[in-house]
Amino acid sequence: MSGRVYRLHSTLELPLEDVEEYLNGAPELPPEVDDVEVTRRNNTLILKAVAAEDNLSKYTPTAQLKASITENRVYEEEPPRAGAPRWEEEEEEIPSELVEFACFKGDRETVLQNTALQYPMFLVLREIALRAEKGTLTAITEVDDELGAHRIVEGEERPASIEVVENPAQSESGSNGVNWRDNKFISD
Repeated sequence: MSGRVYRLHSTLELPLEDVEEYLNGAPELPPEVDDVEVTRRNNTLILKAVAAEDNLSKYTPTAQLKASITENRVYEEEPPRAGAPRWEEEEEEIPSELVEFACFKGDRETVLQNTALQYPMFLVLREIALRAEKGTLTAITEVDDELGAHRIVEGEERPASIEVVENPAQSESGSNGVNWRDNKFISD
C-alpha cells in the first residue's frame, strides 16, 4: 500500500501509559512497518518506524511521530472552583495523582516527520488517536490516487470531507500583488 499525507493537524493528548500499553500490546502495524522504536529524550517522545523490508538504505530516515511529554495533576473528583461558596469549614484534600501525558500537537512536520513510511506511520497515529480522550486529529491523505479525509475527535471517528476551492492568490484577475515579470523598476 502506498500513500501520502498532505495535511495533518493534531491536538491529541493521552496518558503516556496508554501509548506504551498500545505499543507493548503487539499492535497490528501496517505491513510496511515491522516495529516501532520508542525513544524518550527529556520531555520528548519519538516513535520511529522500523521498515519491514530491506529496500530502504540504512541512512534513509524513516517516518517518526513526535510528542511532547507533560505532567498533569489528575483529580478523582472535580476540584472546587475559586470563588465558589464553601459549605464546609474544613478544607478536604481531593485525591489526585501526577500523570505523564503524551501530547501529539502541531501540523504534519511537527508531529509526523520524514517521508519514508510516512503513510504507514500516519495509520499508527490514527490508532493512537482512537485511544485519546482529549484532542482532535484531522488529515488529508492519498492512497492509490484517491484523496481521503480523516477526523477523529476525543477518540471517536467523525465524518470528514474535502472541499476543493480555487485559491484566490493564484487567479490573475483579482491580483493585487506585484507582477515581478513585468516590473519597470527591474532592469533586464
